[in-house]
Amino acid sequence: MLDSVGMLTGSPWIYAVVALSVLLDVFLPVLPSGVLVITAATAAAAGSTAAAGSATAAAEKMPPQEVPSLLALLLCATTASVLGDLVAYHLAWRGGARLDRAIARSRRLTTAQEHLGAALGHRCGGLLVVIARFAPGGRSAVSLGAGAAHRRVREFLPWSALAAVAWAGYSVGLGYFGGQWLGMTWVGAAVSVLALCAAGSLAAYVIRRPRAPERA
Repeated sequence: MLDSVGMLTGSPWIYAVVALSVLLDVFLPVLPSGVLVITAATAAAAGSTAAAGSATAAAEKMPPQEVPSLLALLLCATTASVLGDLVAYHLAWRGGARLDRAIARSRRLTTAQEHLGAALGHRCGGLLVVIARFAPGGRSAVSLGAGAAHRRVREFLPWSALAAVAWAGYSVGLGYFGGQWLGMTWVGAAVSVLALCAAGSLAAYVIRRPRAPERA
């Protein structure tokens, strides 16, 4: 499996695959966008480590291996995340009877809509958008909830961009440092993915914990 993924990460198509996965996982949270970002960053780390032995490779006349650019990967994942959020936000804003019924049937979307109605208006309330980006399905709930609640785009977009930068930076960092320390092996990939899942579990706990009642 790692060999197949390694072939993809050695191709410029990795950016298109990552961008498409991140763009669409706001509608299909089951897409492994985080795993793809981590794997590509791990390949970049493995490539940078291999570059240290480039003198030996040059002496043996071995062709250099293409590896993803960390900066390009970060920009790609961040941009796709913001664009996906905006698409979901605008679709929910325009609404429709079918979408309204879908939101009403989902406890997660209904709760997000209620929280966002007040949270985005506060100075630090938009942190909910950033935290939810790490929680499973949280991105979908927040983006659709903000649109359905008709929050203004200037209230939602800056937090969406901050959430995208935080999530992409964390995922790329996990893959890169995991690859530096453990190499491009299933152990390194598993440790990085587990760290991403741990952040998601923590984010879900923070979102779901009871809130203290506001003082009059």
